[in-house]
Amino acid sequence: MRMAGTTLGKLASLRCAAGYTQVTFVAAFAREAARLRIDASVSVRQLRRWESESPPPLPHPSQQAVLEAMFGLPLAEMGFDVPSHRYSTVERIGDDGEVKRRSFVTGPGAIAAAAVLPSGQGPRVGASEVAAFRARLADLYTVDHRSGGIPAKARATQLEQEITRVLNSSVYMSRVGRDLHTMLCELACHRAWFGYDGGPPEQARAACMEAMTAAQLIDEPLLQVRALNTLSLLSADTGRMWEAASAVENAYSLARRAGAGATVHLVISLREASAATHAGDSASAGRALSRAVSYQGRTDTDTDVPRWARFAGPVEVDYATAAYYTGKGQLTRAVPFLRSAVVGLGGGYTRNTAWYRARLAQTLFDTNEVEEACHEMMGVLDACNGVSSEKLRRRLHTFERIAVRADVPAARDTVERIRETTRGGDR
Repeated sequence: MRMAGTTLGKLASLRCAAGYTQVTFVAAFAREAARLRIDASVSVRQLRRWESESPPPLPHPSQQAVLEAMFGLPLAEMGFDVPSHRYSTVERIGDDGEVKRRSFVTGPGAIAAAAVLPSGQGPRVGASEVAAFRARLADLYTVDHRSGGIPAKARATQLEQEITRVLNSSVYMSRVGRDLHTMLCELACHRAWFGYDGGPPEQARAACMEAMTAAQLIDEPLLQVRALNTLSLLSADTGRMWEAASAVENAYSLARRAGAGATVHLVISLREASAATHAGDSASAGRALSRAVSYQGRTDTDTDVPRWARFAGPVEVDYATAAYYTGKGQLTRAVPFLRSAVVGLGGGYTRNTAWYRARLAQTLFDTNEVEEACHEMMGVLDACNGVSSEKLRRRLHTFERIAVRADVPAARDTVERIRETTRGGDR
């Protein structure tokens, strides 16, 4: 590659092919180092020396790790004289034929590798491809919150297939491979949660087991905790009370060993309260709620909260408290906590708002506040357009069954509206 009459070396060719200037590369290097949690940096001056001197100065081991992650290449293939003890292993798994190469959507890292490597070596996967996959993974949270588990599950399945195809047909450094395997584990956790919302439960349960196995293989205890939390919910819903309690106990143990903060422990305590409430053990549920309140009061001390745990806060504590009082048959005491939970949910949580408000409507109806209950349910129906959630659908039908017995105009109107809304089967 030439620029302004000057032949570029391998590192400069990689940088230019990836679309970086020297200044923007330095910034991208810093971002990747932070993501990898590696204490490494590079200056424009040092980059110029790497690109212009012959032989170039050898990067430090920490810099080497970041460079290899960014370009998906061993340092020796970037133009550096690397001593044997600093060699890195390139992982190559599966058939790397032409058809699979064409099916891989390349990013700047793969394009950069293609600029300096023979085509027979196949697609190289680096930091840019990992970042693109991770952005799509993060977007699943938004889809789930706004549209429900059914469409989110479809997207998760598609993304999982693409990452699996890349793992099977591409060439990548071991650190990149670990990132891709971690994302597959996260996707299994997602599918378990989406199955809890959208069904079927046996698929959600299988995804939980898959996620726990994957998390063990890559030694990610907090992803095991996440899978166990979902398993506890599924087990309680299907009457496996011993399993729900065991999942919580194991989640606590893993969280402690991993040094997890208050927010992760808050999520576990909420699952503990749910399991105890389902089992009719109000004493244990009350103790779990007390722990949840304590953890919630300490969440501001957390410095690194996993994305999957960031939803937990006062709203979820209120909702769990309402479930506790409902389980004890004290519906009047549950109502203010349900109101608080509904009000506390911010924008973007369309599905959860519909869940919580539907529960409020049912509880109001059970306390003979029929008019207000129907008003709340009408609000759910107004807001849930575009939400595909089997759990929400069940709650709508539950309200329909109890409201059909009330001989008042508001109840009749609400029943008719529920039937119109659910007739297409997309809630």
